[in-house]
Amino acid sequence: MGGEHAALPSRLTCDVAIVGTGAGGGITAELLARAGLEVVMIEEGPLKSSNDFRQRESDAYPALYQESAARKTADKAITILQGRCVGGSTTVNWTSSFRTPADTLQHWRERYALPELSPEGLSPWFTQVEQRLHIAAWDVPPNENNDVLKRGAERLGLSFGAIRRNVNGCWNLGSCGMGCPTNAKQSMLLTTVPAALDRQARLLVQTQARQFELAGGRVRALVCLPTRPDGSLEAARPTRVVARHYVLAGGAINSPALLLRSAAPDPHGRLGRRTFLHPVVISAALMPQPVQGWQGAPQTVYSDHFLHTQPLDGPIGYKLEAPPLHPVMFASTAPGYGATQAQLLAQFANTQALIALLRDGFHPDAAGGRVRLRDDGSPLLDYPLNDFLMDGARRALLSMAEIQFAAGARQVLPIHELARPYTSWAEARDAMAQLPMEPLKTRVVSAHVMGGCGLAGDERLGVVRPDGRHWQVDNLSVHDGSLFPTSIGANPQVSVYALAARLASGLAQRLTGKVASLTSPTA
Repeated sequence: MGGEHAALPSRLTCDVAIVGTGAGGGITAELLARAGLEVVMIEEGPLKSSNDFRQRESDAYPALYQESAARKTADKAITILQGRCVGGSTTVNWTSSFRTPADTLQHWRERYALPELSPEGLSPWFTQVEQRLHIAAWDVPPNENNDVLKRGAERLGLSFGAIRRNVNGCWNLGSCGMGCPTNAKQSMLLTTVPAALDRQARLLVQTQARQFELAGGRVRALVCLPTRPDGSLEAARPTRVVARHYVLAGGAINSPALLLRSAAPDPHGRLGRRTFLHPVVISAALMPQPVQGWQGAPQTVYSDHFLHTQPLDGPIGYKLEAPPLHPVMFASTAPGYGATQAQLLAQFANTQALIALLRDGFHPDAAGGRVRLRDDGSPLLDYPLNDFLMDGARRALLSMAEIQFAAGARQVLPIHELARPYTSWAEARDAMAQLPMEPLKTRVVSAHVMGGCGLAGDERLGVVRPDGRHWQVDNLSVHDGSLFPTSIGANPQVSVYALAARLASGLAQRLTGKVASLTSPTA
């Protein structure tokens, strides 16, 4: 593969081949290895460690993210942050840990024939992964960036809460999105992948799972190609991985893309469709006091007030959080250029930001996007930002501005190409009512990719069975966020962990007759 890695063999055999080492792949790898199965993990990105995580954006984004943290939808209107390294997005996320909301699970039970997905039914799996990954309350006071959300919500009488985190011995540095330099974040890089390797699993890095060879309703082999550190394919011979079973956990853009490249059966036209993003809009505020949003735990306060002001299938709701602020990410997201942006950056230490995560997938007009392939086989997501979504974006920008002014902001700037800093809530309210809420003018980002290989109890409603197996390909399962029939309305990592644990435990029992647990030392 070049560099320090030896060339791949032309053929590998194993019991289970797992594509991806993120939330779904990592959990699955440990459970299957605990059950005594011979596991091969296949990761497109590089293997990095805490020695490589130096709290520098210039190092982190090209090395650890899909398309250098600049992956975009087809029309360039949404920027998508996704991990591309061992551990996937768990290596670079902000540690926010939520269980799947009960109303989301109820919707799945009612609309997608998934009666077993109840809070009670999933509770043992949530408990297991929370224990394994040290998911617990964060008792350190919030940094100023998060405290602005708390103070503003309190003063307006809005509900808010504290975010649990998957950390152990956290130094409260604030650079989670660039990889944890102290090994406090309980990512798959630190936990499940090493645990699987300790049980004789094998790990292929800088290796793209290119295509399944399908015949007779089964996968016969998985064709893999070596990649360069930037993710481009090397000109080298392929490797065929032959396994009893295959688990696809490449994430909700790459997983559908691999099935599309493989011409996987799709009799009901579900593959790659209903791909969700929690589209995110941003509001920046200039505070009278230093904020220094790059310091301290990135996300510790949230508000679900605006998720519960209308029914799931009504006007789109949104979750409010405070993102960490780092100069490259801020400069590449904020509007304007030249002197205008220079002035914004001069005030960076006193800048606070809020984000609103729009809960897509529940209303007919929020049906998500579609993964398709470019001519070279790489994935591309079409995600239309229609009037229904943009109405939610406007309401979210208004909500965030009101909270920021209530918390004492001197100015608020909606991240929109035609907005300017406003000095009062009344001025902001009137001006934002007139802003054209259009793609590209309204800055939209996302770090949560879901759907595209939806789980359903009826093959007409999804790609994957309730036990994780593909409806038409018997020895192929999917264990990642692409399973979600809708978005979930919360940061998704814990939902992926718990669902993957449930599905992987069932797969281990089918293949070996053994019960595997993440928390049993004798399993």
